[in-house]
Amino acid sequence: MHHELDLGGLWVPVVTPFTPDDRVDHDALARLAGRLLDDGADGIVALGTTGEPATLTADERRAVVATCAASCGARGARLMVGCGTNATATTLAEVAAWSVTPGVDALLVVTPYYTRPSEAAVVAHVEAAAGASAVPVVVYNIPYRTGRGLGAASLLTLADTPNVAGVKQAVGALDLDTLEVLRGAPEGFAVLAGDDAFAAPTVLLGGGGAIAAAAHLATPSWVAMIRAARAGDAVTARTIAAGLLPLVDAGFAEPNPAGWKAALHARGEIASPAVRRPLTEAGAATTARLLAVLDAA
Repeated sequence: MHHELDLGGLWVPVVTPFTPDDRVDHDALARLAGRLLDDGADGIVALGTTGEPATLTADERRAVVATCAASCGARGARLMVGCGTNATATTLAEVAAWSVTPGVDALLVVTPYYTRPSEAAVVAHVEAAAGASAVPVVVYNIPYRTGRGLGAASLLTLADTPNVAGVKQAVGALDLDTLEVLRGAPEGFAVLAGDDAFAAPTVLLGGGGAIAAAAHLATPSWVAMIRAARAGDAVTARTIAAGLLPLVDAGFAEPNPAGWKAALHARGEIASPAVRRPLTEAGAATTARLLAVLDAA
């Protein structure tokens, strides 16, 4: 039922760097994606929330995916593309286009936001997306951004749906629904932690991996933590997780991805810390705190 693609491991939802004059900085994006993969990340997610897709033009989104596909292709790594709107028709059009884009291995389809359809309607929406896609689909369950979440029963229904290969679970907790999904999901359905703070425990309890924005920084530690957790080495995983928690906390102190961009800019990896409005750049205090805990980590 499920595609042969292995969704397990550490995915980094890469930021979209901008030049000082607000164009997408493709040289920096290619370097950054390559560095994340060279540090051991298993895959890149392009156009995740962290990549600011809502404020990119359609042409910019296509170019970002092409740049990420080149970096992944050069290293034999996997590329997932974030997509989906709050209308099923436009979601199906996006899915049809992205799923046949060269180098794209999977799609991350967000639950419809703002319109607040019923859970059953969200399940039908994702089923339609999976049916329209030439590559496996991962459902992105993030109720604090969308206003509508999927409980365990809905997620397990989707887990039995052809071409739905996993879930990015970002519910702000390691809650009972998540535990029910980890317990009941069929072989080949990947539960990917979507909240960085809960990555290690999610994987230790059977999750396949994580999609972690904080893994832009201290990437080798994130790789080691997820590998240890997948191997069942709880002592190593929890030790690394304890060291990374202050980094997660500091980086998300301002709306994502301002913190990560500020730190990457301070480290010389991207030319500007800019985010597109309505987001605003991280403040000096947040940036200083983030760099301090990064040194400690």
